[in-house]
Amino acid sequence: MPLDFRQVDVFSTDPLQGNPVAVVHGADGLTDEQMAAFARWTNLSETTFLLAPTHPSADYRLRIFTPGGELPFAGHPTLGSAHAWLEAGGAPRTGDIVQECEIGLVTLRQESGRLAFAAPPLARSGPANEELLVRIATSLGVERGAIVDAAWCDNGPGWVGVRLADAQAVLSLHPDFAALPVPVGAVGLYGDGAECAIEVRAFLRPEMGPTEDPVTGSLNAAIGQWLAGSVLPDEYVSSQGTALGRRGRVHVLRDGDDVWVGGVTTTTIRGELTI
Repeated sequence: MPLDFRQVDVFSTDPLQGNPVAVVHGADGLTDEQMAAFARWTNLSETTFLLAPTHPSADYRLRIFTPGGELPFAGHPTLGSAHAWLEAGGAPRTGDIVQECEIGLVTLRQESGRLAFAAPPLARSGPANEELLVRIATSLGVERGAIVDAAWCDNGPGWVGVRLADAQAVLSLHPDFAALPVPVGAVGLYGDGAECAIEVRAFLRPEMGPTEDPVTGSLNAAIGQWLAGSVLPDEYVSSQGTALGRRGRVHVLRDGDDVWVGGVTTTTIRGELTI
């Protein structure tokens, strides 16, 4: 039977300027192989599959695939899938939406015309070792000294965050993607009075799919957990996708121990999928 399908643009108020995610509804009957094959076929950063929850507190279960394999969590697919689920008639059991995925339960809320998710705990945090940072610098085409600060920002995809001197330094990067030892998130601050606080870029190895992700919720969540309230204010807007001709805007808020990551979500394609 055909399955309902939506493609949702995430993290931009401008049409086709965010990061698209393919969302398949009612995917409980699909095999792992069919899900992986469809994700390879879409060739988007992520393709997701909505299923019935197995946890009593969850509203739905989500599986997230890149062209290279399955992820335990990712940010823009979480927002885009929640948007698709609500648009298709989904109703949360409580005031918040609760998504079940491999990393656990993720809470989402609707506010100011945007969806936002509570950043899940980091699977790995703290400083990255010097040998790894030298390899990262080489793969980014910069001197080791250009990395002002760095930390593990792993909430599923395996990010290491590296902070450069400023936003322009981030925009000037030309990575050797095949040489990346791990997924790398580069961040640089804009000056006072700028529309956005930081510029972010997300770099991946070629076998993981697109080598630069246009706008990345998981990375921005981890950057917020790393830098919000210290280097960055408790509330700020992140710019991402500039180098790819996109206009991603990610809203980050630290509220006590929680970091919320939100953005605008818009359905751009609606139809049916037959596999």
